[in-house]
Parts: sequence; structure tokens; C-alpha cells
Amino acid sequence: MNLIIDIGNTVAKLAVFQQDELLLKVAVQNDFVSQKISELFEEFSEIEKIGVSNVSATKIDLSDKVSKKAKIVVLSGSTPLPFKNLYATPATLGNDRKALIAAATKFYPAKHVLVIDAGTCITYDFKNKEEEYLGGGISPGLKMRFLALNTFTANLPLTEAAEAPALIGNTTVSSIQSGVVNGVLLEIDGIMERYAAQYGDMVTIITGGDATFLSINLKNGIFANSNFLLEGLNYILEFNIDQ
Repeated sequence: MNLIIDIGNTVAKLAVFQQDELLLKVAVQNDFVSQKISELFEEFSEIEKIGVSNVSATKIDLSDKVSKKAKIVVLSGSTPLPFKNLYATPATLGNDRKALIAAATKFYPAKHVLVIDAGTCITYDFKNKEEEYLGGGISPGLKMRFLALNTFTANLPLTEAAEAPALIGNTTVSSIQSGVVNGVLLEIDGIMERYAAQYGDMVTIITGGDATFLSINLKNGIFANSNFLLEGLNYILEFNIDQ
């Protein structure tokens, strides 16, 4: 049984896997990560392996009971990966992007895969059917775009996404919603089309906090998977334990 710990800037996600089956997923503030780990070890005494991805300054305090019982893999720039990384600056590649491509490698071997992570930023990551990670793109996410319009102008209000906004907004708020949401949808559709034109048949996965909202409004075929990053971290853990 595996425990996956994904620590972001303020919030950590913890997941318990039995092989590939996700048994439990919880989110806690970073200050409570160590406490939650201890609680999960009490609840799931079969945990034997821990995978950690930490992009914050949070330090995990593992009790002696935990550290003596479990094999621990902390994802870093030197951690072996289950794909060939052709990124020109591998040291700058985020743990989240590594995990997403690891999941793509595990679940879609010998296929071209584009993974779109729609969160604070929208990231695009691509691996080819030879299991080579080529790179991708990064652009502002929905919330960041709304916030930027409010922050960098004098009169535009802060608003949020509305489902399937009209093309033509007839108020300032609806015009912002139209510009931001339709702009993101057209961006994603356009990038998918560009990849498909260059590589032919491919699988496209969308994940992240805005994945469900965006996926139902995209015109191209796309698979939404909210657990793709955690599944990728679990695969990296297994890959390293098996080395």
C-alpha cells in the first residue's frame, strides 16, 4: 500500500493507493501535513511506501514509526523517471509536470499524449509514442486572467467564470466572462488542433481544478481525470522502488 503526498504552496493532497486503486484522497493545509500522515498510518497500517512531491518550504516531520516502516521516495531533479526527458532545462521542470507525463506513460504507452493541467496556470505537456517527453507550454489559468483584468485596470471588476458564456457580452461582467472563458476554450481547442496536425492520432487528458468546467465546453474529444497527477506520482514511486 502506498501513501502519496503532494505538497503545494499552501495546500497538500494526500492519497492512499492499493497498487493502482485510489482508496482515499484528502486535502489539508500545509501546517497539518505531518499530523495527517500520522493519522493515515493509524488508519492504513499496511502502508509500506511513501512518495513525496514538495514545491513549498514545508518540512515533513515523519515519526520514527513511519520512517522505520516505510520506504520513502522524495521527488527531485535527480529522481529516475519512467520516460525519457528531452526537456532542455530538466532542472527547471516542475514535479507536477513530471508526474503528469509519468501517468501518461503508464496508462497510454506507445501513444502520443497531450496532458492539459488547468489550475492556477494552464500547462500543456506532451510525450510521444516513443515515451519521450518533449515539453509543452504554460499560460495563465482562468482565475489568473480574471484577477489580472481587475488588478491592472482602474475600472474592471473582479468576476469569475460563468458556464458557457455568450460570445457577445452585453454588460461589463458578461464581456469579461466572454473574453476570458471563450478565450481559454479557443486557446485549448486551437493548441489541441496544432498538436493533432503535427502528430496525428493522440490522446488528450485534462486535469486540474478547472478541468471539469472546461472539458464540458470544449469541442474536441478530451478525457477529464482529476486524479491524474496523483496517479503519476504513485507510478514514479513504484518505478523507483522497483529499480
